[in-house]
Amino acid sequence: MTPLRAPLARYAERLHRAAGDTHHVASPLGAWLLLALTGPAATGDARAALAEALGADPDDAAAEARALLAAPHPMVAAATALWERTPAAELAAWRAALPEDTERGALPDQAALDAWARERTGGLIDRFPVDVTPDTLLVLANALATRVSWADPFDTAPGAELGAGSAWSSRLRWVLRTPPFGHRCWVAATGRAGDVAVHAVPAGDGGAGMLVVSVAAAPEVPAADVLAAAQELASAAAFAPDAVPGHRSLFDLPLGETPLWALREEPTRTYAADGREERATAVLPCWSAQSRHDLTAPGFGFDAAARALGELLCLTGPEFDAAQSAVARFGRYGFEAAAVTAFGRATALPPEGVARVAELRFGHPYAVVAVTTDPDGGPWHALPVYSAWVADPEELPADEAG
Repeated sequence: MTPLRAPLARYAERLHRAAGDTHHVASPLGAWLLLALTGPAATGDARAALAEALGADPDDAAAEARALLAAPHPMVAAATALWERTPAAELAAWRAALPEDTERGALPDQAALDAWARERTGGLIDRFPVDVTPDTLLVLANALATRVSWADPFDTAPGAELGAGSAWSSRLRWVLRTPPFGHRCWVAATGRAGDVAVHAVPAGDGGAGMLVVSVAAAPEVPAADVLAAAQELASAAAFAPDAVPGHRSLFDLPLGETPLWALREEPTRTYAADGREERATAVLPCWSAQSRHDLTAPGFGFDAAARALGELLCLTGPEFDAAQSAVARFGRYGFEAAAVTAFGRATALPPEGVARVAELRFGHPYAVVAVTTDPDGGPWHALPVYSAWVADPEELPADEAG
């Protein structure tokens, strides 16, 4: 199992619990990776708070994040960027520890940030999740994007197949039905959500791929518990492609209909040693979701990240913004999803005062001197090579006007 599994599961539960049971999509990995990249800047209390949010030592988390971003999964396009209004020398060591291919540059305007989000997500996300204001000092962001096709596309079925007890069955005309091969369907026992219905569909060409796992529990089970169970089942299923983690024998369940399945018996011919064969299919709807998650609450760790960078810059007060925009679509032929997570560190605006602004006007004869420079202080350094007195100016050429 990957060493990130437990920290990510913990962070995912925190993020989804904040979103509640409303329709939403998120990328806990995107948020965790961005937070991890701030780790090397932290000391003292800020470092302890970051460690708690990350579920790992900040330096170890940063190393894991760099390793992931240096070699992205073939089905997950990944990008990281740091933009600064004026690069501060105090951040040099932290800046140098960011992934090598992190995009860097001057802090752009909102339109340029929106364009970055669109470009890095293939158009799935149209707007950057945080706003740039006059007091924004820097923005650290990452983008993750996925577009995959199912190796075996779904068949279709009438919406009524979702069951008479489903509020969706009368609302949806058509839903998805698993094809005869290529998808895994089973009932699993879980500690957090009880018995659940599980569907797993792979995408890929036999090499590195993606597995999308859907998990349904009884209607009264809290969303946070179902999501936690799904995290465990999906990880276990991905590590063992032919496994059915938590498998419950259909012969141990009562016949009849529940909100999760309809179970019946029928005669068949089988080579099973005990003469009992199990088969399962699934019907589920197409879906899409678009969400924005505010990551400024203390539990997400970005307040500690703001403190850490603020201490390096001798700034008081954790003036910052952190948010994630995420989108996903699940359909008959494939799955696409993207998330942009951004963290902006700001400083408090200075007190109001008065400024004098001069526009210098060269409206009468004046002097011009051209000198050479040499950073090594050689013989040409500071030599006045050209000089002039400007007393007869010329008209700007017509093709340069405007």
